[in-house]
Formats: sequence, C-alpha cells, structure tokens
Amino acid sequence: MALAILFGSFVALLIIGTPIAFCLGIASFLTVLYLGIPGLIVFQSMSAGVSVFALMAIPFFIYAGDLMVRGEIAGRLVGLAASLFGHFKGGLGQVNIAASTLFGGISGSAVADASAIGGLMIPQMKARGYDIEYAVNITSMAAIIALMIPPSHNMIIYSISGGGQISIADLFTAGIVPGLLLAMGLAAAAWYVARKRDYPTIPFAGWATVRRSAFSAIPGILLIGIIFGGVRSGIFTATESSCIAIVYALLVTLFVYRSMGWRDFVDATLGAVRTTAMVLLIIGSAAAFGWLLAYLRVPAQMIEFMQNLTDSPLVIFLLLNVVLLFLGTFMDMSPLIIITTPIFLPVVTAYGMDPVHFGVILVLNLGIGLCTPPVGAVLFVGCAVGKIPILQAVRSIWPFYGAAFAVLMLVTYIPGISLWLPHFFRSITG
Repeated sequence: MALAILFGSFVALLIIGTPIAFCLGIASFLTVLYLGIPGLIVFQSMSAGVSVFALMAIPFFIYAGDLMVRGEIAGRLVGLAASLFGHFKGGLGQVNIAASTLFGGISGSAVADASAIGGLMIPQMKARGYDIEYAVNITSMAAIIALMIPPSHNMIIYSISGGGQISIADLFTAGIVPGLLLAMGLAAAAWYVARKRDYPTIPFAGWATVRRSAFSAIPGILLIGIIFGGVRSGIFTATESSCIAIVYALLVTLFVYRSMGWRDFVDATLGAVRTTAMVLLIIGSAAAFGWLLAYLRVPAQMIEFMQNLTDSPLVIFLLLNVVLLFLGTFMDMSPLIIITTPIFLPVVTAYGMDPVHFGVILVLNLGIGLCTPPVGAVLFVGCAVGKIPILQAVRSIWPFYGAAFAVLMLVTYIPGISLWLPHFFRSITG
C-alpha cells in the first residue's frame, strides 16, 4: 500500500502538470504520513541530498557554461566545424553535430547545447534550404552528446547517487568514446537523410580558413583539456575544476575574445542561479523519494523479481534499457538518475556489470528520453528555437532515434567501449 501511495500520488501529480520537484516531495510526504514516520524525515533527506560537497561542481559548471554561451564561444566552435565538415553532403547537418560535440565538452549540459548551437545553426540551415524539422531534429539529438563527455553534470549526479564510491574521473573518461560513437551514428543518419532529400553542400573554403577558424577556437577548446586533464590526472577534483572553468571562461571572454559585456555577465550570473536552484531542488526532492524506496526495500524486491524472471544477463540488460527508455519519456533526467540508481545498480552489479559501465548506459539512455515527448526538455528547446510544434519534429526524427538506439545497444553489450579508456588511464597513472 505504501508503494501504491508513493508511485500513485507521484504519477497523479505528474499528469496534472505539477513541477517534478513538487511531485517527488509531496509523494514522499504523503507516504511517510501513511507509514507513521515523522514528516521531518522528508526534509532531513532533502537536506542530506543536497549537502554533498561534490554537488558544488554542478552550479559552477552551469555558470561556466552560461558565460561561454554569452561570450561567443559557441559561434567560434561553429565556425571551426563549418570549415571542416561543411563540404560534406548535407554539410550544415554535419557542422551542427560537430559543433554540438565541441560545445558539449565545455557546457556539460544538453539544454545549453541545444539553445546555443540551435540559435546559431537552425536559422542558417533554414535559410540554405534545409527543412526546419531536419534542423531541429539534428540540433536536439546532437545536444545529448554533451551528457556523455566531460564535464557532464549528470555523471556527477550518478556518482553521488551510487553512494559516492564511483569515481567521477572514471565516469568522465568512460563517456568519451560512447559520446564520439553517438556523434558518428547521428552523422551517418544525417548524411542518409540529407542524401535522400538532396540537401546542398558548402564549398570547401580551403585549409587557410580551417587554420584561422581553429586558431580562433583554440581558447575555448583548451577548456576541455583543462577540465578533463586536471580531473583525470588528479591535479584537482571535479569541484575544483569547475571553479577553474569559471575563472578561465571569464578570462577568455573578457580579455581574449572581448565579447563579454556587463549585461551579458549579469544575465549569465542570474541564469546560472535560476538553473542551479531548480536543479538542486529536484535533487533534494529525489533524494527523499530515493530514501523511501530504500526503506521500502524496492531494490531488493527488484533484484528478486529479475532473478525470478530470467537468469540471462543479456535479457536483464535489455529489459532495463526498455524500462529506462519508457521512464525517460515522462520524467526529467536528474531525478530519474537519483531514483533509479539505487534500484537498478544493485541489479546490474549482481549480474557482473561494472558500475562505471552502467553509469554510461544510464546517462545515454535517459539522454535519449530528453528528446522524446511528452516530457522531452531538449526537444522542447529545439522546437522553441525552430518555432515548430513538437509533432512536426517527431514525424521525421526516427532515423536519429534509430542511430541513438543502435549506439545504446553497442554500449550496453560491448563493455570495452566504455571501460577501455578508464583502464588505459589507470594503467598509465598506476
């Protein structure tokens, strides 16, 4: 009955349009009242959920990303991508994916990626004869690459949700190859659709233009190396690297590019504060929800159910992917990571899956959910930038869904795709 109240009230509140943080908090409060537990436990769990030192990295990375967006970093990355990939078939589609990959290594946020790159690329693609839904679909799907590569905020949330014992450096490293594989899969889908619709190409501007574009983009790209190299080598923690990212972003935008005005600085600061408040409220509410799941022994019951259902790890992993894809269609990513990690992590480790490997699968899977209606935040951003209804975009997004799902299956069933790079770096550093 307690589980019925917990999930029933949560779903009911979600259906009537209640914000996700309040859905989680109210459902938790109603359940503890039924169980006769003091309601204070909900607020204690919320406080404990956000009182984690590693979480400090998230607002700082969000702030650095906002500074980069308003400091014209995205435009210079788009220029570099255009000089390299614009001459391919459907060149602007390839440029969009390449620019999203580069910018994702700076922002760590799919929503920021879709907003920044979409604002630059979607109008250009429309003006050059590309169908608007094609531009929106590429922008939305390419934005989830940011979730896979450093400094992914959601990898940090997963590490904390897993008890804080999963290395953030390993998670950052493990997502790189799957993220690049996703970029290549989406590029292949974009090329296929572009060839089918006979989209135009951009003439190759020459290597001199490539060199100029690369030189202009170097300060922004260096941030990727600073964040990843520092965390991976152990010079500084993820939290420390996020602070360094802010200082570096300010120095680049103020003194190198000279593109950051006072109004831009204020907007970036206020935007980061609003986003951080929203994210931390969701994390706190999801922590209370997760505490109740553990109290009600949901993880243990899930393991028992799966073991009674089948003994095959291949089938178990497929079922988990299906469940996560379904959940991702109507819930946002951060609360889902906090809720599902304590439930499914014991299941997959019982069947021999590495926690780092599962983290990559979880983030990629729920990232796809950000591009699926009815609650696809990234798809909503892409459609808002392109000024088209969701239904128009969904009608033609299927080749990109197919590419992303194929990559998900490869990452799920070939652990080496995720794990070989962390193992390589560990062997170097000892």
